[in-house]
Amino acid sequence: MRTPDRPEPPHHPAHLPAHLPPHHALLDFLRSAERLKRTHRSAYTSLGEQESVAEHSWRLCLMAMTFHPSFPEADLSRLLRICIVHDLGEAIGGDIPAPLQNTVAGKAGQERADFETLIAPLPDAQRADFLSLWDEYEEAQSVEAKLAKALDKLETIMQHNQGANPPGFDYRFNLAYGRRHTDAVPLLADVRRQLDAETEARALESDRTSR
Repeated sequence: MRTPDRPEPPHHPAHLPAHLPPHHALLDFLRSAERLKRTHRSAYTSLGEQESVAEHSWRLCLMAMTFHPSFPEADLSRLLRICIVHDLGEAIGGDIPAPLQNTVAGKAGQERADFETLIAPLPDAQRADFLSLWDEYEEAQSVEAKLAKALDKLETIMQHNQGANPPGFDYRFNLAYGRRHTDAVPLLADVRRQLDAETEARALESDRTSR
């Protein structure tokens, strides 16, 4: 969920005294990334607590590890690195709920700019590496990026189905959400069918309780 007031940008290396060792800049970046722990999404946990972006990214990485044996052609290290960085920019600009993403002009460009702001304290080579991973995810052309995209959608749907959501939660939105990414990977398309059945069951339950 995008917060009304954009937080102050993280400290840049220029704000640090030149004589400090490089690890101070790394810690500066990591302190700024902590914001993902308190940046909320539109999903809820099974206890009814609003999910953070960090929690979503954690289970996305766990899903990548769990499903990776079925995709030996994918480099697990690169897949995990893509999953870790894919939402880091939301530490600056917040999360836009899935139903609203198509209504926000310039979303990808703003998220990339936010990501660049967040990683600014990192050394040049590391900053370029992080940015290449983010771009790879957005372009969704490599095996690893396609898997990350599909798993990202599945994790979101899974959490919506599993969550103790507020009244009026739109479950059926998920039946079309991210389908082109999940259908592009045959095994994950099968997983998607199971999750779609769970989505419809939650929707019918919600319909009954709202009458």
